Amino acid sequence: MSPARNFATYFHVHLVSDSTGETLNAMARAVCARFENVLPIEHIYALVRSPRQLERALKDIEEAPGVVIHTIVDDSLRTALEEGVRRLDMPCIPALDPLVSSLQRYLGASITRRVGVQHAMDNDYFNRMDALNYAIGHDDGQGGQDLDQADVVLVGVSRTSKTPTCIYLAHRGVRAANVPLVPHRPPPEKLFELKNTLVVGLTISPDRLIQIRRNRLLSLKEDRESSYIETEAVRDEIVYARRLYERQGWPVIDVTRRSVEETAAAVLNLLHGGHGQVEVLG
Repeated sequence: MSPARNFATYFHVHLVSDSTGETLNAMARAVCARFENVLPIEHIYALVRSPRQLERALKDIEEAPGVVIHTIVDDSLRTALEEGVRRLDMPCIPALDPLVSSLQRYLGASITRRVGVQHAMDNDYFNRMDALNYAIGHDDGQGGQDLDQADVVLVGVSRTSKTPTCIYLAHRGVRAANVPLVPHRPPPEKLFELKNTLVVGLTISPDRLIQIRRNRLLSLKEDRESSYIETEAVRDEIVYARRLYERQGWPVIDVTRRSVEETAAAVLNLLHGGHGQVEVLG
């Protein structure tokens, strides 16, 4: 008897927000990821701030029955949405209510009804924009003369997720630069003169790195063999990098099985006083 196959369950999830919808989208994906073989079909309705916009959203929701999750702040719009969804006989979930209620009880404070407060153009917003500009201007070894202005510098061989990790960190307000380790080319001297900047070495397993580099070459329609994907050459690159990290005493993060978000979280932990752990290659 052949083993039973696991089929994915698809369902519609309607995300209704009076702001950008980023928070709601992240929450929905995090929750859906907890279920095996469940794949949500996302419908996002962002910046819903008027009865007419809400009416259009409800019409689309009716055409694809599923689950409605919202972060609507305005009382009248919220009531209209919940009543409309109730008439359609679908579940309607206010995503932030449990957390807001718990914090309100703990703080004993009133809550604001202003829309999009988390996206206000305050000092934090401008700091994030400044960090983003810094990350772009100091990508792949650029702008090396002012590396000391970075909160963190990521060092690693090609294709170890340095750039996307720096961009992710910038969105958290962290000024991140990255320096590539290129065969037969020494790193910039400025890198070894940093006193108050965290330097983190990124490493990866050779097999995984070769796979990533092959995919990169295929995307560029480049099929010639080169030392870029040659096994011994790649191993030599990684060994050189790890010896450099050890000599300099830099914390090391193994990105072999880490997503960009997980790598960034590990960097943030180091910035906030955590300790790096050198992970032994398999």
